[in-house]
Amino acid sequence: MIRSIYIGVMLLLSGSVLAQQDSVLVLSFDRYMQLVKDHHPVARQAALQVQLGEATLLQSKGLFDLQAFTSVAQKYYDGTQYYSKVDGGLKLPTWFGLELKSGYEQNEGVYLDPERTTPSGGLWYAGVSVPVGQGLFIDKRRAELKKARSYVNMTKTDQQIMLNDLLFAAGKVYWDWFSAYQNLEVYREALSLSQVRFEAVKQGAELGDRPFIDTLEAGIQVQNRLVGVQQTQLDFANATAMLEVYLWAEGVVPLELEDSTVPESIADIKASAADEAIAESSDSLIASHPELARYGFQLEQLEIEKQWQREQMKPTLNLNYNAIAEPVGGDLFSSYSINNYTWGLNFQMPLFLRRERGAVQMAELRIQETVLDVGLKNASLMFKASASLNEWNATKEQADVYARTVQDYAGLLEGERQLFNSGESSLFMVNARELGYINAQINQIEILAKNQKAKLSAAHAFGQLWNQ
Repeated sequence: MIRSIYIGVMLLLSGSVLAQQDSVLVLSFDRYMQLVKDHHPVARQAALQVQLGEATLLQSKGLFDLQAFTSVAQKYYDGTQYYSKVDGGLKLPTWFGLELKSGYEQNEGVYLDPERTTPSGGLWYAGVSVPVGQGLFIDKRRAELKKARSYVNMTKTDQQIMLNDLLFAAGKVYWDWFSAYQNLEVYREALSLSQVRFEAVKQGAELGDRPFIDTLEAGIQVQNRLVGVQQTQLDFANATAMLEVYLWAEGVVPLELEDSTVPESIADIKASAADEAIAESSDSLIASHPELARYGFQLEQLEIEKQWQREQMKPTLNLNYNAIAEPVGGDLFSSYSINNYTWGLNFQMPLFLRRERGAVQMAELRIQETVLDVGLKNASLMFKASASLNEWNATKEQADVYARTVQDYAGLLEGERQLFNSGESSLFMVNARELGYINAQINQIEILAKNQKAKLSAAHAFGQLWNQ
């Protein structure tokens, strides 16, 4: 009960009630879609995708954070200090592959390795590590950061794809709900008319104006119409339950519609044809589809990975240089000399490069596989878009035809009723005309719903639903 009241209050406060007569609330298609977009759990999950991308980018930027380091190692035995080694400072990785480093080192002890010996006041050092070979143009840090930046954009397309699919599924459910309700209204009207006719035939039979067998036929029609109402009530109840699957409060509380909530009137829904501008620009619309954009970012990341794998085929050749100085009287620069420094060179290279060559081949194959996927997805989207546009136009023409057909059936039924009342027609003919009128209305409702679904399908195929 609380949930039902909540969705009713939401509709009233949001201004989505198009009409309120006899306690009937009308939930419009546009307002329903906005509720789904704002509150459905999948919509909330879609928003989390962007936050996930931003968190991933932040994590990758952390690879370039300034780092503090400290190392302390001491050994004492039998009252003797064998060694005491202290080293600490700061390291800063840079975007250009260089690593800046500065620190302080102080070592002492009886059995200290002579090369580790420092003045009593220790040594300050500052220097740089330069990758001359592997890592000069790209390294693991830069590759991860580039991929993270691309991933941020890809998560935005993921959000659009999730919303596009969610709103498409939700929209189809609304038009199923619309059809179920309009069918129920048709059968309710038919039941009411058959009941009135049954009473009239019954009175006529009692007065001797009608044969009593007509009361039997009229009663059978009431029963048939009652069964029709019961079936359409069941269909509408099931459609309402399905619609409620997409109605949530803040993504955590499932909502129920009040019993008096109904869809828009059939008089307010107009069949439409596809805009020619859409058909003419279908290629560009498909090219901007978020699913294809996602493949683009995926290819971008694969290219970055391929570049990094190629970089690893180069030999590792790192140059290290540190200027060193002893602080004298607290003054670091008084003892500085360009002749005081340490330097080193690290070289490493696999002789056969089988791991590296295999990694490059795998990266190239993944790119080729993704390119093929892009082609298949593009063809699939083009087909779906073309099919939806064709159905959109076809159902518009069918809806126009059936609008006239319903009017014609209504005219036939009214004429047959007048003949029946004047004694020039039979109850069988009236029932036949009425059945034709009912079927025409049902077909009109079905085609009108198909037209709206085709419009929805076109927006989904072009990847535009999320932005509507």
